Amino acid sequence: MSNAKIISDYLDVVFNQKDVAKAETFWAGDMIQHNPSMPNGLDVLRGFIQSPDAQAMSYEQGIIMEDGDYVMVHGRYTGWAGKTMLAVDIFRLENGKVVEHWDVMQEEVPAAQSANGHAMFLVK
Repeated sequence: MSNAKIISDYLDVVFNQKDVAKAETFWAGDMIQHNPSMPNGLDVLRGFIQSPDAQAMSYEQGIIMEDGDYVMVHGRYTGWAGKTMLAVDIFRLENGKVVEHWDVMQEEVPAAQSANGHAMFLVK
C-alpha cells in the first residue's frame, strides 16, 4: 500500500470514523508534532478522537502528494470550532506508520468573497 493511501485512510479513521482502535494501527509509538499547540505523543490525539469537538467535525480530502516517506494532503475540516478550515498536513512515515506531523491551517473563504474569485479547496 502506498504511503499516500495509508494517510488517506488514516485521516478518514481519525476525523470521519473517529475510531481510536483503528487509529492506533497507524501509529508507531509516540508521534513528533510540529504544530505549536500540540504536545508530542499520542494522548492528545486519543483524547481528541473521543471528544465532543471531534464528534461535530468531518473531513474531506483534496489533493494528496507523496515523496518517499513524506505525504502532504490538502483537506477541508468542517465544524472545526464552528468553522470550516482548510489545512495542509504533512506526515512522515516509517515502515508504513505515522511518526511525525506538521500542519498549516486557515479559515475557508468562499470564492465569491476572495480577491481573485478562486476557490481555496480543490476536490481531487
